Amino acid sequence: MVYTIVVHLRAKPDEESISKLKAKLVEASNVYSNDKETLSWFVMQSVFDKQDFTIVERYVQESSQEYHLNNPYWKTFDPYVIPLLERDMDMHRLEELEGSTM
Repeated sequence: MVYTIVVHLRAKPDEESISKLKAKLVEASNVYSNDKETLSWFVMQSVFDKQDFTIVERYVQESSQEYHLNNPYWKTFDPYVIPLLERDMDMHRLEELEGSTM
């Protein structure tokens, strides 16, 4: 069963914070997409509010996130991103329902 993490982030309202967060998320997606047992690591920005971003991480199974957490890049992510946020990240951990794929 695919293990999925969805994270909602809200950047501070200034253009610098928004553009820095956007760039860091794109960079992180390029790094984390290559981790072992990572099916996908998508980043998105709201079409209605440029401060709102979403990360969707999909792993083969829950234990697969260990490869992600052991990636040296992980240690740089939160210290860079957290000061750019208006509020704490909102994280949801989910298992995809069997039979829900296309």
